[in-house]
Amino acid sequence: MHEAERKNLFENTSVFKAIARLAVPTMIGQIILVIYNMADTFFVGQTGSDAMLAGVTVCMPAFMLLSAISNLFGVGGASAISRSLGRRETGRAYRCASFSFYGCLVTTLLYSLGVFLLIDPFVDLLGGSHSEVHSLAAEYLTVTVVLGGTATAMNALLAHLLRSEGRSFHAAIGVILGGLLNIALDPLFMFVILPRGREVFGAALATSLSNVIALLYYVAVLAKGRHKSVLRFIPEARALADGIPAEILSVGLPAFMMTTCENVSYAVMDALTAGHGLIYQAGLGVAKKINMLAHCAVRGIAQGALPLIAYNCAAGNDKRMKDAIRLTSVSAVAAATVCMVISLSATRPLVEAFIHTQAAAECGEAYLRILCLGCPFSALAYVMISFFQAVKEGKTSLILALARKGVLDIPMLFIFNLLLPPFGLAWATPIADSVCCIMAVLYFART
Repeated sequence: MHEAERKNLFENTSVFKAIARLAVPTMIGQIILVIYNMADTFFVGQTGSDAMLAGVTVCMPAFMLLSAISNLFGVGGASAISRSLGRRETGRAYRCASFSFYGCLVTTLLYSLGVFLLIDPFVDLLGGSHSEVHSLAAEYLTVTVVLGGTATAMNALLAHLLRSEGRSFHAAIGVILGGLLNIALDPLFMFVILPRGREVFGAALATSLSNVIALLYYVAVLAKGRHKSVLRFIPEARALADGIPAEILSVGLPAFMMTTCENVSYAVMDALTAGHGLIYQAGLGVAKKINMLAHCAVRGIAQGALPLIAYNCAAGNDKRMKDAIRLTSVSAVAAATVCMVISLSATRPLVEAFIHTQAAAECGEAYLRILCLGCPFSALAYVMISFFQAVKEGKTSLILALARKGVLDIPMLFIFNLLLPPFGLAWATPIADSVCCIMAVLYFART
C-alpha cells in the first residue's frame, strides 16, 4: 500500500468505512479459520469413533499455541508498525517488521522441536492419556505441529503484519485460502486417498498442506508489493536496538498469554472431563469448537481495528481513536450476542453436525448451552484488551488477559468440577468472562 493511500485510510476515511475496510475482511478470515478448525472435527466425527474425535480435540490447545506465538510477535509487531507509521517513522516500521518475522520463526521452530522430543508426556498432559486416544493424538500433533507448525504460525504472523499497514483484504484472503483448502482436502485425504482407520492422519495432513499453500500466497503478495510496503524482512542488528524488541514483546505478551492461558485452560478442562468418561470428553471438545465461532468473529473485529486505533493514538488524533473504539465495541458485542442466540436456539443441531452418538451429543449440548453464555462479556473484554495493546498499555492488557484465562477460570474449573460434576466445570468460562469484562470496563473508564 502506497503511503498516500495508507494515510488517507487511517486519517481521512470515515471511521465506519475505515473499520469496515480493516475489520470485515479480518472477521471473515477468522470465521473461516474457526470453520476450517472445525472441519477436522466434523469429518472425523463422520467416522462415529469417539476415540478419534477425542484424539483430534485434545490437540486443540497444542495447535492453538502456534497462534499464541504468532500473536506475541504479530499483535506486538502490528501495533509497533502502525504507531511508527502514525509518527511518520518509516525506517523504524521496517525494523519492527524484521524483528517480528525472525522472532516468530525462531520461536516456532523451538516449540515444534520441543513437542517432537516430549510428545508422549505432552499428549498425556493435554488429556490424551486414554490408550485409544493417545496414539491418535500423538500422530495428529506430529503432522500439524512438528512438521506443519512453522507454516501455520508464519501465516498468522504475516496476516497481522499486513493489517498493520492497512492491507486487511490481502491478509484475509490468505486465511480464507488456507481454510477452504483444508475443508476441501479433509475428505479427500480421509476417505479417498488413505485407507480406513487413518482418518486422523488424513485430517492432520490436510491441515498442514493447506497452511503451506497459504504461506506461499503470502510470500507472493509480499514479493509483488515489496517496493511500496514497509514489510521488508531484512535481518539487521538495528532491529534489536531503539527499544524495538521491548516494545513489540511488551505489547504482544498479553496476546500471547491470553491465547496460551486459554489453551492451558482448555487442556485442564479436557483432563478433568476425561475423568468422567470418553463421551463427556468428546462432547466438550465439540462444544468448545462451536463456541469458538463467536470468539473468532470478535477477535477479527478487534484485530482489524487495532492498526487504526494505534495509528491515531500515535498521531495524536484522540477523537478519531475514541470513535474507532466505540464502534468496534458495539460491533463486537453485537456479533457475539448473535452467536450466543444461535447457539442457544439451535444447540442440538449444531452438536449433531459433529457427533453421531446420542450419549456424546447430549453431553455436547449441555456443555454448549453453558459455554455460550459468556460470549457478549468476553467480546467487550477482548476489545478493551486490544485497545490497551494498541496504545502501548502492555501492563493493563496483561492483567486483563491473565484474569480472563488462567487466574480466574482454572481454579473455578476444579471447584465446579467437584461441586457439580460432570457439567459444572463449564460454568467457569462464562463466570470468568463476566468478571474480566467488568474489570476491563473499569480500567478503560479510568484511562
